[in-house]
Amino acid sequence: MTISVLLADDQAMIRRGLRLILEDQPDISVVGEAPDGAEAVAMARRLRPDVCLVDIRMPRLDGIEVTRALAGPGVPAPMRVVVVTTFDLDEYVYGALRGGAVGFVLKDAGPALLVEAVRAAHNGEALVSPSVTVRLLRHLTAISAPSGAGQSPPLSDRELEVVRVLARGRSNQEIAAELFISLSTVKGHVSAVQTKLGVRNRVGIAAWAWENRLIDTR
Repeated sequence: MTISVLLADDQAMIRRGLRLILEDQPDISVVGEAPDGAEAVAMARRLRPDVCLVDIRMPRLDGIEVTRALAGPGVPAPMRVVVVTTFDLDEYVYGALRGGAVGFVLKDAGPALLVEAVRAAHNGEALVSPSVTVRLLRHLTAISAPSGAGQSPPLSDRELEVVRVLARGRSNQEIAAELFISLSTVKGHVSAVQTKLGVRNRVGIAAWAWENRLIDTR
């Protein structure tokens, strides 16, 4: 099955480069390009691509506003948005992921990671550039009081084990190998945890884990 992708970036050269990288893959097709945020929202709603790749700094609407419009709280049919940017700033990462993005990739991370992020988003998973993942989650831990303070987590012991491994950036396959359980069991636990916590994706699970001090931050 071909993964349809919309590109949103105000620089034509960047869009051209991203298109070349993605369309070099047999399972990915770029179905549209938007030069600004407002056009990105309009095109995404019209074309309904599988994945939207969105830059942070764009005219009219920035990438975080685009993400909220397409995937944020209250959106009835949220789309899968991956933010692709040169700006490795905590405020951008946090804003994008809280706005509903399922990925955050730096433009200098390389073609392989970009392709991996698109495929992960299409598969309902999330990918954040390794260079920002741990720093971001430690930052969340430092600034956020535990949301579940004084209450028992609404998860089973096994679900908590899955959450702790997931929050360190592991894939479903890696979680299965580390906990000696099947891939289908991991997927079932992740789905159940999303429902119990009321979050939309793996990024939400990871943020919840770090905010509630479930990860050893030493």
